[in-house]
Amino acid sequence: MSNILTREEIKQYLALLENLPDNSPEVLKIHTLLREDKKERCRQNFMPFVRQMWSAFISGKHHQIMAEAFERVAKGDLKRLIINMPPRHTKSEFASYLFPGWFLGMYPEKKIIQTAHTAELAVGFGRKVRNLVNTPEYQEVFPTKLSQDSKAAGRWNTHKGGDYFAIGVGGAVTGKGADVLIIDDPHSEQEAMLGNPSVYDRVYEWYNSGPRQRLQPGGAIVIVMTRWSKRDLTGQILSNSAKKEAAEWEVIELPALLPSGKPLWPEFWKQEELEAIKLELPVSKWESQYQQNPTSEEGAIIKRDMWKTWDKERAPPCEYIIQSWDTAFEKSNRADYSACTTWGVFYKEVDGIEVANIIVLDAYKERLEFPELKRQAYDLWKEWNPDTLLVEKKAAGAPLIYELRRMGIPISEYTPSKGSDKIARVNAVSDLFASGMVWRPETKWADELVEEVASFPNGDHDDLVDSTTQALLRFRQGGFIQLNSDEEDRAFIPRKAAYY
Repeated sequence: MSNILTREEIKQYLALLENLPDNSPEVLKIHTLLREDKKERCRQNFMPFVRQMWSAFISGKHHQIMAEAFERVAKGDLKRLIINMPPRHTKSEFASYLFPGWFLGMYPEKKIIQTAHTAELAVGFGRKVRNLVNTPEYQEVFPTKLSQDSKAAGRWNTHKGGDYFAIGVGGAVTGKGADVLIIDDPHSEQEAMLGNPSVYDRVYEWYNSGPRQRLQPGGAIVIVMTRWSKRDLTGQILSNSAKKEAAEWEVIELPALLPSGKPLWPEFWKQEELEAIKLELPVSKWESQYQQNPTSEEGAIIKRDMWKTWDKERAPPCEYIIQSWDTAFEKSNRADYSACTTWGVFYKEVDGIEVANIIVLDAYKERLEFPELKRQAYDLWKEWNPDTLLVEKKAAGAPLIYELRRMGIPISEYTPSKGSDKIARVNAVSDLFASGMVWRPETKWADELVEEVASFPNGDHDDLVDSTTQALLRFRQGGFIQLNSDEEDRAFIPRKAAYY
């Protein structure tokens, strides 16, 4: 690595220039020395390069954080990097334009694969990088040139045999290799607005089967994106890497508003502007896209503190027991869990009136083959002797209902009404929580249930959520309570259960 002048040396040379006559031969030598020093700084460090190539650049502290990470990637010290950051904070300018240009300047023999959520966007990045390489400003710093036949914006080569290849999510990368794979915002807003988790699964499957397989030995992956969901590419990569003890990722999370309430980039974004955006957006959207926190409690329909905590060692005397099953299709790593929650109805005196409340007594979830599911359902029924056993008639639920009835166990089938999706069902029971009627004990399994409910609808799994809403809808429709928001329900007289 060539020597770079210290600040003190630069000051000394500048002082000399002020004192030397313009026609002194030393003036030209000093100007040449300072110019070469500036070029060397651009070669060795990313931020000086950015300032040299982008005259209108407005620097923020987060840019320095990104620059230092990119430098470690280029040197081979960092192989897996994820940067999650808000919109309009120079995400793409840094990751998909300036970084590839700087990297190929230093290593013109290496290969880059650049991806974005559409091929058009990825090719646009390729055009910008190609045009940058051809500028006089770039050529002043790096000797890297395009090969004679490099005309396509999304597919071009350097004079040293390196290449740049741009593709959109879902595109084929057969025959291409990458020393650096750059993934820039793989999810589009249009897809995210569909609210269908499968759009995230498709991106993750494409990443694993396509570009991830094209990495050269010792290659690096850089993912720079805005968060959308716990199941987005960042979420799934980190979750699966932890399970498989795979390569460790360095994750840099950059929220638009820092914990102090100050902007991440105050040189560009005023705090009042960000606060205005926060007021305009749904809470879940602000928390995920701007704060990089897709499972924030603020975005939850049912927050953690909406549960009442039962701090006594024993549960209250319960007069009615409800057990609720949500079943999955099959046992596999990609299948959902089968989940069962058991609840007890008890009465508390409020202003001289006995008011029905409900407490969760047990929560269970596991990936089960059908014979195991049937055995577990029987064991839990026998253990708790519920007054009502609810099973949703879907997936393995239909055959489970049939088998348990054959064993003489009374079952209440649950079939959601048309147009009643998961979110609508959670909303339908949220006022029970708001009214302080839903209780939980101080146990680890109850903590897990509360966390899963709090992360809905952005969580990885919602099996316990489905089981919970099923039970609470039965509680609300069973004649135990009457809220102002209730519609007139069919009368139901509960049987008392001597259970504690």
